[in-house]
Amino acid sequence: MTAEERQFLLTAAWLFVRHGQPHRARALVEALTEADPRDGVSAAALAELMLSDGEGFEALKVLRSADFPPELARAEAVLETRALAMTGREADGARRWKRFLESRKGKDRSWIAQ
Repeated sequence: MTAEERQFLLTAAWLFVRHGQPHRARALVEALTEADPRDGVSAAALAELMLSDGEGFEALKVLRSADFPPELARAEAVLETRALAMTGREADGARRWKRFLESRKGKDRSWIAQ
């Protein structure tokens, strides 16, 4: 699949979500992640749809199998933090978010308490 085809399918999925048809969006994004499970962009989209359906464990599996480009580091951290909280692992979620903040601002500038 070319980058243009992938972008088209992601855009179509976004339009389905915007127009109240998340099940159709999920079908497209699942097909994309099936074709390339390491694609961080598709994994982030699928994880978001899974989280909106209350599927935290499944979202964690998708997130952990993907490679995220540096520009999606924040999205990866937010999605993983939400998934951990949804699965009852709030402390792990807080540590994950703290790790992200420390990677961006440095340990001394993180606003989350030790």
